[in-house]
Amino acid sequence: MISEARREDIVGALRRGTVPSSGLDALAVGIETFAPTLDEELAAVAAGRGGFKAVRGEYGTGKTFFGRWLQERARARGFAASEVQINETETPLHKLETVYRRLVERLGTADTGVGAFRGVIDGWFYALEQDVLADTSVDASNAADLLARTNTLMEARLATINKTAPAFSAVLRTYRRAVADGDAMLADGLISWLAGQPNVAASVKRAAGIKGDLDHFGATNFIVGLLTILRDSGFAGLVLVLDEVETLQRMRTDTREKGLNALRQWIDEIDAGRYPGLYLVVTGTPAFFDGPQGVQRLAPLAQRLHVDFGTDRRFDNPRAVQIRLSPFDHGALLSVGRRVRDIYADRRQHEQRLRAVVDDAYLDTLARAVAGGLGGKVGVAPRLFLKKLVADVLDRVDLHEDFDPRQHYSLTLAESEMSVAERAATGASTVDDIEL
Repeated sequence: MISEARREDIVGALRRGTVPSSGLDALAVGIETFAPTLDEELAAVAAGRGGFKAVRGEYGTGKTFFGRWLQERARARGFAASEVQINETETPLHKLETVYRRLVERLGTADTGVGAFRGVIDGWFYALEQDVLADTSVDASNAADLLARTNTLMEARLATINKTAPAFSAVLRTYRRAVADGDAMLADGLISWLAGQPNVAASVKRAAGIKGDLDHFGATNFIVGLLTILRDSGFAGLVLVLDEVETLQRMRTDTREKGLNALRQWIDEIDAGRYPGLYLVVTGTPAFFDGPQGVQRLAPLAQRLHVDFGTDRRFDNPRAVQIRLSPFDHGALLSVGRRVRDIYADRRQHEQRLRAVVDDAYLDTLARAVAGGLGGKVGVAPRLFLKKLVADVLDRVDLHEDFDPRQHYSLTLAESEMSVAERAATGASTVDDIEL
């Protein structure tokens, strides 16, 4: 049974036409078959290995949903998780410093949905203190001695990273001292620099003995440092989803080539054991994986990601480096519609009326109408279908006793509420131009 808070999170997000941030297991249709294999791979990552998975699917197959469903599943198993949307201006794939910055900004755990980075750092220092205090010879009331011993243990834990990224441990050491001295401004500045934020005050950098902003190579080592901190803090690892990687196809040639090579380097370094505890997931369209402007432009990357999808979908191998999502069909659309209706109606004052008025027959009618308004392309319909179901139908049935969607509601689809893919699917200027 879904809690009141999770139900409102789900319904509120669908009402706005976005993917809910939690409770995604309740909406997962057609991807449950991947769960056992993903759980096995996450267990291997938790044991100290690295992992990689490429997810392919056309627009509307739910790649973003899949990524967030996996993140939620991973957080429930003790992982931290983050998602980065790849684009040319803000997060080009070959500039790892921007990817790292977004990773940190969206870092979440089971306790903190987004923005968990500072909490993870503070939790790590607390864990170090507890390890120090486990020594009965340590006087817990001697703050100076406790700080010194914690710093010594910190240096030992970061010895490997310190060889390639001494700035990482330098900033942590200074941050620890700033917190102990109650210097909140210095502590905030140091956390910002450690998170990859630009334009940190020069005085903050001087205090830690560092110069400049985080660059590509520094970010590579900082990810290793973050994985070390997560492991020492009791987390199973980190799940990182790079979403919409297919945007590389639309970038300038030099940017695209650098991005593809960066992805190849990610895969090779994970295989080489550079990132223990990291499970990297990339999502893209079939055109990105198979087309001339995507993966196929870089032969070594194409070789690493090649999977034979010539067989029937029923026999796909979920353990393969690349998996494919099935397009949404009418049955799947009805299934998720029923789940949303039931989640919405559960324990509400007008539960029986909601279930009776918005019955399966009406869900079928609404699903066909939305898909018809999008040129019959069911795969593009889920977002608008669920938004219309919640905001235009269920809310009104719940609020108005005499509202009957069969009599008082007529579906309209405005271009202003559509995504680019949804507008492209319409193929007509108005819904009236489409024969249902």
